[in-house]
Amino acid sequence: MGIQKKIVIIGAGFAGLRLAQDLENTDFDVLLIDRNNYHQFQPLMYQVATARLEPASISFPLRKVFQHSKNVRIRIADVISVDSQNKILKTSIADFDYDHLVVAFGCTTNYFGNAEIEKFAFPMKSVPEAIQLRNQILQTFEDALIAPPEELQALMNFVVVGGGPTGVELAGALAEMKKNILPKDYPDKDFSRLTIFLLEGSSNVLNPMSVDSQKTSRKYLEELGVIVKTSTIVNHYDGKNVSLQNGDIIKSTNVIWAAGIIGNTLEGIPKESITRGNRFLVNRYNTIINTENVYALGDIAFMATPKYPNAHPQVASVAIEQAKVLANNFKLSLKNKP
Repeated sequence: MGIQKKIVIIGAGFAGLRLAQDLENTDFDVLLIDRNNYHQFQPLMYQVATARLEPASISFPLRKVFQHSKNVRIRIADVISVDSQNKILKTSIADFDYDHLVVAFGCTTNYFGNAEIEKFAFPMKSVPEAIQLRNQILQTFEDALIAPPEELQALMNFVVVGGGPTGVELAGALAEMKKNILPKDYPDKDFSRLTIFLLEGSSNVLNPMSVDSQKTSRKYLEELGVIVKTSTIVNHYDGKNVSLQNGDIIKSTNVIWAAGIIGNTLEGIPKESITRGNRFLVNRYNTIINTENVYALGDIAFMATPKYPNAHPQVASVAIEQAKVLANNFKLSLKNKP
């Protein structure tokens, strides 16, 4: 047997985890790097935020997944830069050489440069953030029991900014909480003034999805009592007042920011390989353009196709499929097949 080829995977999200699993017990030496020692199931993050699920229900330790693996190692580290010419990845704990590097570290919350919103609004991109939001929501209901009349409506207004899947799911969960949970948990409080706003900058919620999905989801939300405002831009938020571009102001101490994501950065990736949203341009083999043996999967990958000229949607199913295809390509390379 020859020298094992080294595959380094950055990120243990849907794409990175699936790739490592598919390469388990092969003739590759696989190193999986993440800043956390657990995988988090992001599609159900809103369930944690609305106290429907415990955090342990949507996260599990990485080492448990690979405890019987002969060729997959795990390291917890922050990635600093890549030297693609010498095939070296620099991290906070050590430098790692590789034969193939796979970038699957995803994206982070995009505040569009608005430091004020970043300071006061609640993101929901990780388990700790979902727990923080859950604590805020539950504390708000306690505060509402003793709030003076002039402060009550700001507590009772929940503003979800961003009409993508996360925003739609969260707004719906809050509305269902108002209808089914709060009357039982707080029988001495009238929650009729609890108002949920969903603000979306484009003309539709779930903009990348089908027209039927857009119409059905909006109808569902509005039937639950959610106030859906499309073509609505948030300019400022100071922790108490949401200032909209049209001049309207919504008083709220509970603003959840789900208005978009932006790719994490990696020093050493050519600038011409980075496109809008800080995503990495890849070809049909998920190779980052202008690089050799460096790949991108999942949310960070920008792959334009005739069906998706603006790139594949940033959802788990796409990330998993990309990982499966790349794993198969790696396996074929062991047999000297294209």
